Amino acid sequence: MDGQMHKDNRLINFMVVSEGGVVFLKTINCEKEYKDKFYVTTLIKDAISEVGAQNVVQVITDNASVCKAVGSLVETQHPHIFWTPCVVHTLNLALKNICAAKNIEANEVTYDVLCWINNVGDDATFIRNFIMNHSMRLAIFNSFVPLKLLTVADTRFASMIVMLKRFKLTKRGLQNMVIGDEWSTYGEYDVSKAYLVKKKILDDLWCDKVDYILTFTEPICDMLRIMDTDKPTLHLVYEMWDEMIRKVKSSIYMHEGKKRDDRSIFYKVVYDIPIDRWTKRENKMWDIGGDIFDSFDGVRILGVASLSLDESDMEMVIFAHEEEDMEHVNAMN
Repeated sequence: MDGQMHKDNRLINFMVVSEGGVVFLKTINCEKEYKDKFYVTTLIKDAISEVGAQNVVQVITDNASVCKAVGSLVETQHPHIFWTPCVVHTLNLALKNICAAKNIEANEVTYDVLCWINNVGDDATFIRNFIMNHSMRLAIFNSFVPLKLLTVADTRFASMIVMLKRFKLTKRGLQNMVIGDEWSTYGEYDVSKAYLVKKKILDDLWCDKVDYILTFTEPICDMLRIMDTDKPTLHLVYEMWDEMIRKVKSSIYMHEGKKRDDRSIFYKVVYDIPIDRWTKRENKMWDIGGDIFDSFDGVRILGVASLSLDESDMEMVIFAHEEEDMEHVNAMN
């Protein structure tokens, strides 16, 4: 199930995934409806009935709180069907929390550590808007840079990261532009803003911050890109998640010059965000890839299901407490 927000209405799309690929089932216009857990549950149950409950093993939605409640209601009526939050949506929300931490009391520590990232993003947005919102400034930019500065919608996955990547690609052209005679002459029409744009673009420290943001978020973006596809990728999540966390830590520790066992406050805050985004949903991850685990280290952040699609008896275990977890795992084997 996937929701789309339009200017005048709200659409909910239903898609069916099988070995044959992805099939669009239907769209529901919910413009005048109150989309609480009961209404959305009714829509999903109707879709399940349309496909046939015997043909459904999993329902995937975004991570909204109402969807978690919907998943519980669906599982109550259909015990063999499990709700799972979308991995791509989880990663995107994690990136948003990292790149645009909210300045609220409950988030004070995280905001204090990550607010500089939001500031860099605000600077990049200011530069982009200053250049693109006037035809003459845009013409000067186009004469120096063959690529365009992107206006990325907030609804796009990793929107801030996409924008910063484009700034990195156009960095040399932007620097040549602001030191050129044409920019200096035109800057007289808006001296203060033109000076600020020039200052930021030529500021090596600011550019280094952009590079650092792109470096330590790259593993998250890479996993997001792989997951955001029509191909079956759910069986890859376990290994890729651990590898993503390892690469994020490596990037941060290398930048800070820390050893593996050293403590990094910045890494701890960054690490907690995707972990909290995932674990607070108490989701059940189905692994239909037939993976064999030699070790269960780190799987506390995920739920594990042991099944194959041709088995009538399906077993599932959620990792909550380490000692109990291993007892359940041993019982399943």
